[in-house]
Amino acid sequence: MKIAVIAFDGIIPFHLSVPCLVFGGNSRDPGVSAFEVVVCTTDKAPLQTTAGFTIDTPFDLSALDSADLVIMPSWHDDCREAPPSLLEALQRAHRRGARVVGLCVGAFPLAQAGLLDGKTATTHWECVDTLAERHPKVKVDPNVLYVDEGDVLTSAGVAAGIDCCLHLLRQISGPEVANRRAKRLLVAPHRQGGQAQFIERPLPVTSSDGRLSQVLEWVTAHLEQVHTIESLAKRAAMSRRNFTRHFRDATGTSFKQWILSQRLVHAQHLLESSTASIEVVAQEAGFGTGLSMRQHFQSSFRLSPSAYRKQFRSNSQPRVARN
Repeated sequence: MKIAVIAFDGIIPFHLSVPCLVFGGNSRDPGVSAFEVVVCTTDKAPLQTTAGFTIDTPFDLSALDSADLVIMPSWHDDCREAPPSLLEALQRAHRRGARVVGLCVGAFPLAQAGLLDGKTATTHWECVDTLAERHPKVKVDPNVLYVDEGDVLTSAGVAAGIDCCLHLLRQISGPEVANRRAKRLLVAPHRQGGQAQFIERPLPVTSSDGRLSQVLEWVTAHLEQVHTIESLAKRAAMSRRNFTRHFRDATGTSFKQWILSQRLVHAQHLLESSTASIEVVAQEAGFGTGLSMRQHFQSSFRLSPSAYRKQFRSNSQPRVARN
């Protein structure tokens, strides 16, 4: 699979490194060695970076014409309009079947190219209003880490780009490869796209938060059981009110949404890695019945569990864009 990562004059090096780190193969990780990652440029090389050094690459936008996956890792902080040559290259790649990804403010060139019209998308939380104002045909969601619309994906800022790329790697190469890559990068192997972009206090800083973390770890290991705020507050030795406050501070969401997200992630893993029936998966993930799981899958992913399993196995095979 050929992956084209688009660089430009004035790019932030970290943004460019994200897809290169996730998809760049090496001898220690043969699961990603089949990827051919090329960095191409919208401008004449060498490119200036915000860190003061330059980037030189022999590839220009013609690399998009043979890429299976095209990644716009960022864009200028002022969200300026993209040049016609970049827009045309993105449109050509999308028309022939390449998946196109806009990380952080990289969503802006995709929107300008019309690739996000009628779709849900996200970008860095500081720029969501600008994206919505400039592109009213785009359904901008400011409260998620990334959005997968199948042919087009967008992510929120900085670290969410890693989440989005790991999500793609998970689809293409399977959870084991994605987990190994995440472990090598020392990041979480999978964060659900619907998780809040900005969490006020993500790490335990008090003894109460430490107890909360232990309880949440226990919950994720026992998702098949029924859990209530009252029972977990008791396990954490907190009042219901105190538990609820600490929970929202630590996760950025409600307990109901958090546990649903955990159950969906676990169900996805079971569907990907086993041949268990839908009913068995539903019980092990804590949905109780296959009907309940189907309803939540349809609401969250616009797919049934069976369709998700079929799509995952299809996406795990090498994907070749149409010429």
